[in-house]
Amino acid sequence: MSETPRSRDTGGDTSTGLPQRRTGPAFAHTPHRSDGRPPQTPRGARQPDPAGPPGTTPPVPGRLAIFPLLALLGFALTTWQVLTSGPLLAPDERLSRAVVRSVPDAVTECLADLGNVPVAVPVLVLAMAYAVRRSRTWTPALTAGLAMALVPALVVPLKTWTARPGPLEPWAAGYYPSGHTATSAVAYIGAALLVGPYARRGWPMAAALLLTAATAVGLILRGWHWPLDVLASLLLCAPLLVAVAWAVRRTDAPIGSQGLLRT
Repeated sequence: MSETPRSRDTGGDTSTGLPQRRTGPAFAHTPHRSDGRPPQTPRGARQPDPAGPPGTTPPVPGRLAIFPLLALLGFALTTWQVLTSGPLLAPDERLSRAVVRSVPDAVTECLADLGNVPVAVPVLVLAMAYAVRRSRTWTPALTAGLAMALVPALVVPLKTWTARPGPLEPWAAGYYPSGHTATSAVAYIGAALLVGPYARRGWPMAAALLLTAATAVGLILRGWHWPLDVLASLLLCAPLLVAVAWAVRRTDAPIGSQGLLRT
């Protein structure tokens, strides 16, 4: 028995012809449906996660773990320099003497006051209430509140231990690290982390960084802290803020600002 092969030159009904194999990466790897709807196979419906490549489950802990470790190492280095009167103190003191009171006190005092507890902490409290209302969970807000509570618990013993004198008050002690800088960083940046996922743009974090930087600059220019005091406070607060970012990332918040949490 034999069959005569169907002629390929006829242009009639194409539906009765033998199926033609389609080549190319789009047909070789991706299933398609004729109605344009996404395929129902697990492979076709799988979408890349917002926090990593396809197949990862957010959050990705590796990148968040390196940053606080480096910050703690930097803080240990600065603390060692203060305790042993190391070589970093000489340029630190020269820089302070070069810039202290180069700006009127009325301006620098206003900037430094941004780190006062009555100014900074209410901002964080409002952000905590807003985050609870929007996310329907207490975990990020409680983490931010705990981070703020740890600021005096960490800073006060360190001030007593190091007993570093101030730029304009060499007879006094207890200036390392800067409590105002730590308060402003945890309050403003913590508030931005809580509110950021619900903002259309990244303005909360930009405003928080601006307020924290203004506080640090005001403290240095006014002569209330050495530059190394301010830097040490920022390094000390980094792990606290990473913990807040981790808590926010684990909630069901919108993905609009998740890029701020990727470090």
